Amino acid sequence: MITYINLVDQIIDTVHINFSTEALWVMNLALAFVMFGIALEISVSDFRHLVKSPKPVLVGVISQFLLLPIVTFFLVWIVKPLPSIAMGMFMVAACPGGNVSNFVTHLAKGNSALSVSLTAIATLLAIFLTPLNLQLWGSLYGPTHSILKTVSISPWEMIKLVALLLGIPLVLGMWLNYIRPKLAEKMAKVLKVGSLLFFITLIFLALYNNRDVFMDYVFYVFWIVLLHNFLAFFTGFSWAKLMGLSQRDRKSITIETGIQNSGLGLLLIFTFFDGLGGMAILTAFWGIWHLVSGLILATIWGYKPSGEKELA
Repeated sequence: MITYINLVDQIIDTVHINFSTEALWVMNLALAFVMFGIALEISVSDFRHLVKSPKPVLVGVISQFLLLPIVTFFLVWIVKPLPSIAMGMFMVAACPGGNVSNFVTHLAKGNSALSVSLTAIATLLAIFLTPLNLQLWGSLYGPTHSILKTVSISPWEMIKLVALLLGIPLVLGMWLNYIRPKLAEKMAKVLKVGSLLFFITLIFLALYNNRDVFMDYVFYVFWIVLLHNFLAFFTGFSWAKLMGLSQRDRKSITIETGIQNSGLGLLLIFTFFDGLGGMAILTAFWGIWHLVSGLILATIWGYKPSGEKELA
């Protein structure tokens, strides 16, 4: 039995998800269009809160890019998952907030203006912090350090890819919103939802084409994803409460911390890690589960208004 278990462990750490170069390019473009659609609803005025009230945004950035990776590292150290799964956990924690966080925040009656500002700021910071966080925390844990040595990943190459996928669409979308706000508003209604659905469809097609691998190993990551996601929400909520933020701000930061851009994580895995099984399966399942958990949390919170006016 021990031999069999060890054999299965070795398989999931070495299995690779099949994803063609053409499909990868299509997914790259789809993610860029998702970010462009989100950016169409972001204006320079959304950043005024940084000047008027920078504390909530700083609390949110620290929660996403510092506290969540630290919590993830200790979770990995305690649970000691398979190396490729641990690497997937570091990847998820290194990514910025997810594409649907603004919608979920609105549903939860959180501070939508803060959510939008955090999305914009986190997207820009992710260009540098996502590769650096992945490299840092992956290197500090022995088993994942071995994976990084084998892959020989270049942080600079990852920075360039993330800049292309997130940074350029964000700037272009905000620019169009600035010069043609009415056109941007009309485009956003179609493009934001349509591109996101298209991107999600591509992910499900990738999983369907590798359904045997996914179904064989999804139960290895099921409970880890649930625990990891719960701790992400808990970290955001606890940190925001400790910093004395309002109830509506706490909701926003909780959601921004618990809903990660797993689509970006998958693209980086397919591009730099050749679709490494444990990483891809954990990240893909996180992408499914955080939608479920986020909507459940938003529905619960949405029943009880916070009674505070949203920032203009």
